[in-house]
This record gives sequence, C-alpha cells and structure tokens, in this order.
Amino acid sequence: MALWCYRRLLRTVGSGYKLHCDNNLDVVRRSFHILTNAFHDHDIGDTQSSMECSILRKEGFSLMGIRGLSTSMLSSESSEGSFPSDLLSKKQVLIPERAIGKLQDLVIPVTNFENEDKGLMVLAGDVFDVPIRKDIIHRVVRWQLAKRQQGTHSTKTISEVSGTGRKPWRQKGTGRARHGTLRGPQFRHGAAMHGPKPRSHAFKLNKKVRRLGLKIALSARAAEGKLLVFDDLDLPTHKTKNIVSYVKQMEETKKLLVVDGGPIDEKLKLATQNLHYVNVLPSIGLNVYSILLHDTLVMSRDAVNKIVERMHTPINR
Repeated sequence: MALWCYRRLLRTVGSGYKLHCDNNLDVVRRSFHILTNAFHDHDIGDTQSSMECSILRKEGFSLMGIRGLSTSMLSSESSEGSFPSDLLSKKQVLIPERAIGKLQDLVIPVTNFENEDKGLMVLAGDVFDVPIRKDIIHRVVRWQLAKRQQGTHSTKTISEVSGTGRKPWRQKGTGRARHGTLRGPQFRHGAAMHGPKPRSHAFKLNKKVRRLGLKIALSARAAEGKLLVFDDLDLPTHKTKNIVSYVKQMEETKKLLVVDGGPIDEKLKLATQNLHYVNVLPSIGLNVYSILLHDTLVMSRDAVNKIVERMHTPINR
C-alpha cells in the first residue's frame, strides 16, 4: 500500500512540476515518511477501502486527509509537531446544526436577572424537543380563543320587544298591507329574527392534543434560542426601572413572558404591572396562546420542573 502511494506521488511530481523539483521532492519525502509511520502504527492490512489517500492537489501539494487512521483532529493551530502545518487544510470546518424534533435532551445554561452563571440544566427531550406541527398549534389556539369567548351576545325576540299587542289597523279596506302587530322585525324598534342568544362557544379538544400543543410551543421557543432558564425570579426591589434595564440587556426581545413555579412574587408583580411588554404567569397557567404572543420565554428552575412533571402525568380518562 505504501509503495503504491509512493509511486503515485512520484508520477504526479514528475509529470507536471519539473521546474520545482527540489522543493516538491522535500514535500513528497515528508508525505511518504508520514504515510509510512501511519501504516506501521495502524494495522490496516491490504484493504484500500479503509483509507482514502488524496494527496498532491495541483497547487500547493496540500494533504487533504487520511481517514480511518486516527481519531484526533489536527489543525494549523495545533501544538502537535508530528504533522507539518503546511500540509494541513486552512478550510474552516462547518459544524452541522442540531436536528429539531429528535426527542433529545437539551442542556442549556442557567442564569438570572443579573446575567450571572448559575450552572446548567437538562431539559427533557420529550417536552422541549418534539417535532413542530403547525396544525396542532392552530387547533389548540382556536380551542383556547373559543373557550374564553364570553358568549353574552343577546337580541330580543318578538315576545321580548316592548310594544302593544293590538292590531294596528283593520284587516281589509285601508289599502295597506295587513299586519297583526307592530313588534314584528319589519318595523322600527321591532324584534330581531334568528339573532344570537347567550351560549358557550367552547368545543371539545382531546387532552392529548392540548398537551402536545404546549410541548410544540415550548420546543419552538427552545429551537429558536428564545427559552431562558433562571435560577430564581427574586428581585432586590419592586422598582420598574430594574425590569426595564434587565429586558434591555436581552438581545432582540420585544415581548417577554416570565413563568414562575408557584405564586408570583409580590416584588415581581409590582415591578412588571406597568410594562405592557412584560407579563408574568404561574406555571399552572402556562398556555400555547400566551407563548405565541411573546417572542421570549423566561422560566425558573421550579417552573421547568413542574411543567415536565405536568407533561409526564398520565391522562385521566
């Protein structure tokens, strides 16, 4: 195998680069020395499929790579002296982005309002990394808006309209249309026919779909990098200017939703009640529509734990 690579090196050098023979032979000798050491260090046998040897591009003689020989990554900035720096590629290696919706646990940093490092937290993959489905979000939002609609609209029927029940004029002989009452819908101040009456607009949506909608909304915020986990939501004072300065430090934040695990702290409630772009919710009230209305979601450790526990609780039928 080594002899084959050496012959290929010599053919390439001898055919195209006779004018730079001296310099190129030094590169070839170094390359052959590296290949020989690699073959002795690793028992690769006679199979050529275990290694891809692509050497000597037409310009520069850069060694593109030998795969299957080592698990260490070398670069031009490496301190290891065993590999010549001029044979390494200067091309930047692009790391592929994380695939979304693979139910993988997420590790995110934990901070606070002062932007201090409070360690790391693992988010459950079956809650914060589920596949994004817009149809489920649409169904849950429609269900929420319909359920919260008051439905107090009401119109008066002919029996509820104020007015006399006397026949306005005699049946025949006047040349006018016959009528039996002035409370009909064709008269001014008359009744409204088939008008709305107080009713509930709510419709049934399965609990599994509702729970999946909340998981999708949380996963979307986590995938966008708009989910922040705070160690706690304690504030030194109830002044609104502190919350304003905290929000300004957050990048690309226009509307903020703060979720706490238990009852809302009184200082936090007073500090945010005059800000239309900051809303506070307990974890039990977290819902899909509120998450979609805010571009950034801030949750405490306690809130994350309670949401995960809520999502893992079996559904009572």
